[in-house]
Amino acid sequence: MKRLTKIRFVLVFISLLFISGCSLPGLGGSGKESIKIGTLTTSESQIMGQMIKQLIEYYTDLDVVMVNNLGSSIVQHQAMLEEDVDITATRYTGTDLAGALGMSAVKDPEEALAIVQREFEKRWDQTWFDSYGFENSYGFTVTKQLAEKYGLEKVSDLEPYANDLRFGVDNSWIHREGDGYEGFIEAYGFEFPKIYPMQIGLVYQALKNNEMDVVLAYTSDGRIAAYDLQLLEDDRQFFPPYDTSMVVRNEILRKYPQLEGVLSKLVGKISTEKMQQLNYEADGKMREPAVIAREFLEQNDYFKGAE
Repeated sequence: MKRLTKIRFVLVFISLLFISGCSLPGLGGSGKESIKIGTLTTSESQIMGQMIKQLIEYYTDLDVVMVNNLGSSIVQHQAMLEEDVDITATRYTGTDLAGALGMSAVKDPEEALAIVQREFEKRWDQTWFDSYGFENSYGFTVTKQLAEKYGLEKVSDLEPYANDLRFGVDNSWIHREGDGYEGFIEAYGFEFPKIYPMQIGLVYQALKNNEMDVVLAYTSDGRIAAYDLQLLEDDRQFFPPYDTSMVVRNEILRKYPQLEGVLSKLVGKISTEKMQQLNYEADGKMREPAVIAREFLEQNDYFKGAE
């Protein structure tokens, strides 16, 4: 009988728990609403998400919950539409032009930003903030030694030497439409006979170890600075812009109007070179994104007075 009494007690307790609207930790049952920040699996996204979280906590008394490791920009976008997250920390103009908006690539960065800001406001009542100041695009990359040897500053400078250069690229880029390899040949008028498909994460080490001469890298990757590599200027503006911003649901901005000024403090404050350094702190030195974000904000006095 005692065992049955205990079972009945547990069942009654669980019933009361659901009736009262409580829930288990992490499932949103606290009496105070939380701001939910979504990030991708990348260190870059999680560093920026932590900066947003810590700024909000520094300047307001709002609770913040991190929703990490969202699989892609499309997953981030869907999470915003379903109100599973309120802020997505890293959105890229070129990615969402083609993905969420289903539009053609736009080569001018200012025009691309204006389009995503207008369309996200109109279609989904969301604010696409101005850029943090950095982009994460594809970039042709060489060692400093090779750049000095051949006088390489821009991608078109590679043409006279292309037949002899080993070119390491992301597997998916070779067959990518628009800004893939075929598009590159059309835009620049030359090709690399020695092309080696590989995982994007391996290209940096291959270049450092002299296994490749030219690689296609991500412009904000920390290994560019750490390995003393040189990005070449995309002088024919082949790649669309991938400037990075946060996106926020307007319902949250209306509910907490103080947030807009707080979040705006990050606009224009992080260069691509600085993001490379921050990314390397995470990917190269294996430091936690939360610690990297806190140190950066402390070094900049939490951007007091900047809005």
